[in-house]
Amino acid sequence: MPAELSPIDKAKFAAARRAVDFVEDGMKVGLGTGSTAAWMVRCLGELVREEGLRITGVPTSSRTADLARQVGIPVVGLDEAKWLDLTIDGADEFDGELNLIKGGGGALLQEKIVATASDRMIVISDASKEVVSLGAFPLPVEVVPFGWQTTRALIEEMLISVEVLGRQTTLRLNGSQPYITDEGNHIVDLHLNRISNPRQLAMALNQIPGVVENGLFIDICDMVIIGGPDGAVELRDINAGSVTQERIDFAEDANIFADLD
Repeated sequence: MPAELSPIDKAKFAAARRAVDFVEDGMKVGLGTGSTAAWMVRCLGELVREEGLRITGVPTSSRTADLARQVGIPVVGLDEAKWLDLTIDGADEFDGELNLIKGGGGALLQEKIVATASDRMIVISDASKEVVSLGAFPLPVEVVPFGWQTTRALIEEMLISVEVLGRQTTLRLNGSQPYITDEGNHIVDLHLNRISNPRQLAMALNQIPGVVENGLFIDICDMVIIGGPDGAVELRDINAGSVTQERIDFAEDANIFADLD
């Protein structure tokens, strides 16, 4: 039951529950990756099972695809779907202009491709992910395995010329071995502390040979929904310039917790 969840999980659930209200019958929906997005997938699954909602899901990782199938959401690849009505995903950080850092879960490449191929992107989050300036969370950069140390050196050289507070880089590991993305690539995390010009940095990173994609999402997110542990939700729509305060009633969503330990 919701009462047994941690405050942070209650906040994530509240944001996810409100976000799925934007999903309409017949939509093709991008399904994000990560702990917050997993709540959204569960909420969508409940609507599919209990209310007969007809949607097609396009997952952004193998983990999300597995979860979507488990909860009853039909899934297809992006090549089959071609274009999406909506993508709902989490974020590791977001700023006042709804620029994002994503990729903490290792799925940044598919997440960015899917979000860019959508009419609209909604980010769901708890309040801890909001920052004045991006960069406290390490910025993931996906690189091809061939010559990755050279690519890393080129990244470090480029960072000298941009306005950031830190320039440490680390290869992401899975145990003692390099972390491998769904596409078979590595991830180099950039510990920058603060990024003064995210747009400039995103462009500079993607010009480096060996870099596949970076975790800066610029001008992609249309709305952020911030959940609170008491069920309060704040909707910020950057296109409409609106901020709306609402509340989710946890008691109405008891079914979704029935199969959780």
